[in-house]
Amino acid sequence: MDRLNEEGVPRDQVLAALRRADRVEYARKHNRCMVCGRRRVNEAGLCEGCYVTLNDAELRVAERWLGGSMP
Repeated sequence: MDRLNEEGVPRDQVLAALRRADRVEYARKHNRCMVCGRRRVNEAGLCEGCYVTLNDAELRVAERWLGGSMP
C-alpha cells in the first residue's frame, strides 16, 4: 500500500516511525495519522484504517503505544 498523503511516512518506514516518540507524539498532537494524514488517531499516531494494515512487527510496537508502555 502506498501513501495517500505525500507528507506521510512511507509504508516501508512505518516500523521505524513507530519507534520514534517524536513522530508518534507529533501525529497525536495534530490528530493526523502519520501514514495517510486522516483525522482521529489512536495512541500510536495511526488512524483505524492504517492500524489494521500493520504487519506483526509493527503491530507489536503499536500495541505498546496503546498499552501506555512507549516510549
